[in-house]
Amino acid sequence: MTAVTDQDNGNGNGNGGGSGKSAGDTSGRGGDGRWDDGLIARRAAAAEADEAGEAAPRAPAEDDAEPQVEAYVPSGGPLPPRLDALRELVGLSRARLDRDTLAEAGRVLDEAAARQRLSSRHTVIAVAGATGSGKSTLFNALAGAPISDTGLRRPTTSQPIACSWTDGAAGLLDRLAVPGRLRRRPHPGPAAFDEALQGLVLVDLPDHDSAATEHRDQVDRVLALVDAVIWVVDPEKYADAALHERYLRPLAGHAEVTFVVLNQTDRLPGEAADLVLDDLRRLLDEDGIALGEHGEPGATVMSLSALTGDGVPELREMVGRFVQDRTAATRRLSADIDAAAARLRPVYVAEGRPGLGERAREEFTDRLAEAVGAAAAGQAAEREWRRNAGRACGTPWLRLWRWYENRGLPGSLDRMGQALTPPEEELTARQRVEQAVRIVADDAADGLPGPWAQAVREAAFNGAKGLPEALDELAVKAGAPGASKRGGGTEAGQAVAASPPGGTLGGRPAKPPRPKWWPAAVLAQVSMTLLQIFGGLWLVGQIIGVLEPGLVTPALIMLAGVVGGPLVEWSCAAAIRGPARRYGQDAERRLREAAAGCGRARVLDPVAAELVRYREVRERYVTVTEFSTTGR
Repeated sequence: MTAVTDQDNGNGNGNGGGSGKSAGDTSGRGGDGRWDDGLIARRAAAAEADEAGEAAPRAPAEDDAEPQVEAYVPSGGPLPPRLDALRELVGLSRARLDRDTLAEAGRVLDEAAARQRLSSRHTVIAVAGATGSGKSTLFNALAGAPISDTGLRRPTTSQPIACSWTDGAAGLLDRLAVPGRLRRRPHPGPAAFDEALQGLVLVDLPDHDSAATEHRDQVDRVLALVDAVIWVVDPEKYADAALHERYLRPLAGHAEVTFVVLNQTDRLPGEAADLVLDDLRRLLDEDGIALGEHGEPGATVMSLSALTGDGVPELREMVGRFVQDRTAATRRLSADIDAAAARLRPVYVAEGRPGLGERAREEFTDRLAEAVGAAAAGQAAEREWRRNAGRACGTPWLRLWRWYENRGLPGSLDRMGQALTPPEEELTARQRVEQAVRIVADDAADGLPGPWAQAVREAAFNGAKGLPEALDELAVKAGAPGASKRGGGTEAGQAVAASPPGGTLGGRPAKPPRPKWWPAAVLAQVSMTLLQIFGGLWLVGQIIGVLEPGLVTPALIMLAGVVGGPLVEWSCAAAIRGPARRYGQDAERRLREAAAGCGRARVLDPVAAELVRYREVRERYVTVTEFSTTGR
C-alpha cells in the first residue's frame, strides 16, 4: 500500500493535480469541469436546462426558502432547569471560588446561551481526523460532491469548510467563524435532496495532528461549538495516543453525539477490518466512551471506505436519523454541563454530612463559659450570699469582728475569699476564647470541600476578633464597673455574677436579695443579744450590791442569750444553703447565657450562614447533576 491509496487522494477521477489549489478554488467544480459553488451558477445551470427543454433538478435556493424562526426553542426536559441551576450555582459561588475554577462552567453557560439564540432546525456535525485518515474524502462522499480538496499534499484542509443542506444556518456558521467563501451547498443530486439530511450542516476540519499550530487551534475551537462530531480514523493511526488522550478520553461524556468511523477498510484484507474494528471498540471502552450497541445510548462505531463508497450509505442513513431527531444540540449542551459539573465536583461535594450540630454548639458555649469564668462567678455569688446572710443573722460580736477584718487588715478571710482569679487564669482567658473559636470552626468545616471550609473558618475568625473584649464589656455592663478588660477574664465574670438579674443599683453592684424570713432571724438574734445584756447587767447589779443576790436566774438568762445567738446563726446558715446555691447557679447561668449569646452572634451565626450558603450551592449542584445524560 502506497500513499497514493490514502483516502484523501479523493475521488478516483485523476484530479490529483488540483491538490495544489486551495479549497476555495476547486471545491465548486462539477464533474463536467464547470463552476458550481453558488447561487449564480445554479441559476445559470437552470437557464441552460430550460433552453434545452429539460426540467433541470434544482437544489433549494436560499431566496426560495420559507421563512424560518432562527431562535433555539428547546423542548421541555431537564436541560433548562439544569442550565438555570448551573447559572445560580456560579452566581452563588463567585465570592467563594476563584475565577479559574468557575471558568469552564461560565464558558458552558455562554456557549449554551449562544446556541439557544440560533436555529434549532439545524444540526452542526464536524468531520475530524488525523492527517491522511480520509476525512475530506468522507466529507465529499456525504455531500455528494468534491467540496473539500483532497490529494497527496498534506495538509489538504487548512480551514474549516462547511456544507449546509438547508437555509438558515448563517448564524451557526458565523459562530464557527467559517468564512463566507468556504460555505457550500450540496451539488444538485440525490444527496442534496435527501429528506433525512435536511437541516444538516457538515463541517470539514483541519487535521488535529497537523504540524501547523493554527490548524490544531481551529480544531479545538470548532469542536467546542459543534453539536456532534464524526471522528475518522484509519487502520494505521486508530490507536494514536494523541487522538485518544487529547480528544476521545476527555470527551467521553459526549458519546451520544459522537461517531467513530474506521475508514480505508478497502486496504485491509479478509477479516482484518473486523479485527481492527474490534480493537478500536476496545480502546474506546478503555477511554470511557459508552458504545451505542443493542439500542443503548452511546457512540456510533462503524467501518467503511470513503474511496469505494462501501458503508457510506449506512453512515448517511445514521446521520440522517440523527439530524431528524433534532436533539443533538440539547444532548451536546447536556454533556457539556456534565463535564463542567464533573470538574466542579471536588469543590461542591463534601465527605459525610458537614454542619454545626447541637453538641458542637454546647461545647463552644462551655468553653466560652470557662473562658469568662462563669463557674467561678457562680461560686463567688454563692459565697456573697452566705456572707450577707452571716452579717444579717450573726451575733453582734461576730459582726463586730468581721467589721474589724474589713478595715483592710492583711490576711483577712473576707479579702482572701475575694481573690478568686489567679493571675495565670487572667492571662489565658483570651487564649481560651481563641481556642474555643478554633475548635468550633474546625468542627463546622470538617468534611467540607476546601474553599467552603476556608470560608467557614474565615467567618469564625473574623467574628472572633473582638469577642474577648465583647465578653468583658458585657460583663461590665451587667454590673461590674471595676472589672478590668482582660479579654473575658474571670474577674469580670465574678462581678457580673455577683449582680442580680436587675443589673446595678446606683452604679454599684446590687446586693443579693434577702429572704422574707431574714427579719425574723434578725429579731431573734436581737432578742438573744438583749438577753445577754439583760442577764449581764443583772449579774453586775448583784455583784455591786444594787440588786439582791441570786445568781441562778440572771446566769440562766445570760446563758440563754449566749447559747441562743450562735444557735440562731447556725440555724440561719443551714437554712441559706439551698437559696445560696440556687443564687450561685442562677448567676452562673446568666453569665453563661450572656457569653453564649455573644459567641452566637459573633461566631456561630456567621458560621451557620456560610453553611447555609454551602447547602444552597450543594442543592444547585445536585440539580445540575440530577438529570445527567452521561451518568457522571
